[in-house]
Amino acid sequence: MARFVEKVVLVMGGTSGIGRATAVTFAREHASVVVTGRREAEGQETVRLVREAGGAGLFVRADVSLEADVRDAVEQSLKTFGRLDFAFNNAGVVEEPKPLVEQTEEEFDRIFAINVKGVWLAMKYEVPEMLKLGGGVIVNTASVAGIRGLMQMPIYAASKHAVVGLTRSVALELARSGIRVNALCPGPIDTDMLGRLPPSLRQAIVDRAPMGRAGRPHEMASVVAWLCSKSASYITGQTIVADGGQSAGFE
Repeated sequence: MARFVEKVVLVMGGTSGIGRATAVTFAREHASVVVTGRREAEGQETVRLVREAGGAGLFVRADVSLEADVRDAVEQSLKTFGRLDFAFNNAGVVEEPKPLVEQTEEEFDRIFAINVKGVWLAMKYEVPEMLKLGGGVIVNTASVAGIRGLMQMPIYAASKHAVVGLTRSVALELARSGIRVNALCPGPIDTDMLGRLPPSLRQAIVDRAPMGRAGRPHEMASVVAWLCSKSASYITGQTIVADGGQSAGFE
């Protein structure tokens, strides 16, 4: 039986990878899906796949670092589908690996604007609409780098630690409201983001996963869908790590 009939999910950052896979996974369970991103063609392709999977779909072009864009994405979701039950705040960027002293203020500001401010803005506008329904679920994409360090990528790691902090804090605030908030912490996943890393670094990251392979976007999508389902009804404020065992040996 489909779990998300007559439900609406907003996928912030759904033009590829985990976001696209999540949009399609919800569509297969008969949800209506709103996809946002900065790339129009890729966003429309996700919507095409959503419709093929059996769900209604809408693309809204949005830069999550801009408050007006985030507000508009939520407003367009409501205008088109009338409600907002779930949100997957997945938009994110990564830095080019290099020594700390070679990193720039511009890189720092760009990564924090999207990875941290974007999640904060998204929740700011999603939460009031979920409160009107008496509940909902938010999943924020952090990273295994949000629970440990990442050599030569400290800005990215710090931004994902911040997402974990935001998630836990907002979950505590909303715990009695019917809104659950959790963070997904993927390890190495076979996406464009992983593919843009230098080959030697990419392979080193994958090799650290005890399962011996990168994860697949649909595997992360399944976790998001589960967190939004009634099966996870007593789970909030948690960091759900899906990294092929990579962090198992670390405190």
